[in-house]
Amino acid sequence: MNGHLWQVYQLARPKGAVYPVVRDQVAHLNDAFAGRSRPEFRSMCVAAGDLLQLAGELSFDSNRYTEAAASHTLAAAASRDAGSYDLWACALVRHAYIDVCERRYQEAANTLTAAGKVARRGDHSLSTRHWVAAVQAEAYAGLGNLQACERALDTAEEVRHLSSPSHNGGWLRFDGSRLAEERGARYVQLGRLDLAEETLLEALHQAALAQGQSYRRRAAVLTDMAAIGARRRDADQVITYGHEALRLARESGSGYVARKLLGLRATVSPLTRDGRVAALAAEITALTTS
Repeated sequence: MNGHLWQVYQLARPKGAVYPVVRDQVAHLNDAFAGRSRPEFRSMCVAAGDLLQLAGELSFDSNRYTEAAASHTLAAAASRDAGSYDLWACALVRHAYIDVCERRYQEAANTLTAAGKVARRGDHSLSTRHWVAAVQAEAYAGLGNLQACERALDTAEEVRHLSSPSHNGGWLRFDGSRLAEERGARYVQLGRLDLAEETLLEALHQAALAQGQSYRRRAAVLTDMAAIGARRRDADQVITYGHEALRLARESGSGYVARKLLGLRATVSPLTRDGRVAALAAEITALTTS
């Protein structure tokens, strides 16, 4: 059932539509823990560590950060009790990502260091430690450490040397396919606009060739391209990419994209004398307050 729910989650445009089913499944799983033997208890902990991470992702995408953090804390505890190191490390990564989004970069870096230590005890045919490195890159970019960020991205790139399958499509989905957009986004954070634009344009080109790229991912890249335009005082670039990102945000209902667009709104404020940019900023406000 957990595997099926992860598939439904990935296919759903409004991710929140999956939440009631996941919530009910968590309740059933909690009831099933009663009276289990030790071997059964360990397998139930694996199931709980898996399902609670999905519940946390759904809460996170709906901007319910406290709820998401609680789910990932429980997921980490259950995974630890099960002795499932990769599952445990992934729960820690998801918890750290909440700190990244709240700009608590040092706290995130500390949690990710712990996640890296756990991942090294796991299955090295899986991409867990590479995903840890990819999120570490974002924390280091937030701290303004370009060298550490690039080292982490280079470590994440090593996922390409793993034999398939290196992930399970559920609680571990990192396969390196997003690394171009991740690297571009990190360069935007660090103010390296020349490197960022080249990398993000390549990511958009790859997305055009790929089948089934999520609206959330494409909207995130478009938002970063609009942010580059804002920093260059290029209103046309802001409008071109910003409106398309806004359209995809509306269709996906993603809280993650809404947060990205809020960041864009702050970045474009010096350009709001241009009526088009002011209108875009107003539409972002309307989206994020509705």
